[in-house]
Amino acid sequence: MKYERDERKFDFHDIGLAIKKTREREGMTQEQLASIIDRDPRTVMYHENDGQHPSLNVFYQLVTMFGLSVDQFFYPDTSADDACKKRIDILLKSLDEKELRLVETIIRAIKDAKETEDA
Repeated sequence: MKYERDERKFDFHDIGLAIKKTREREGMTQEQLASIIDRDPRTVMYHENDGQHPSLNVFYQLVTMFGLSVDQFFYPDTSADDACKKRIDILLKSLDEKELRLVETIIRAIKDAKETEDA
């Protein structure tokens, strides 16, 4: 089997913007985030605004801290439905048993309401 060099370059801009949007929604400053990931605030700015690639460890910290699914960036042909389900799965993993039961009840209520509408 012959392997060829992969010339594709990953553009980090979209993930950087997603991190920025989530950080701002959480009410966190670049300085606070920089302190958490042990980097200079300018580095956070470069990742968010300029698409500078972080180290794998920093990348992992950022996406897991904010519960971001990277599938939509790595696999853009994946349906929005699949991407949404993966984001929900990530969020579910952060919940305790009581919270999960509440989510289950809500989902069942939505499903029952839909079945009633369809009948």
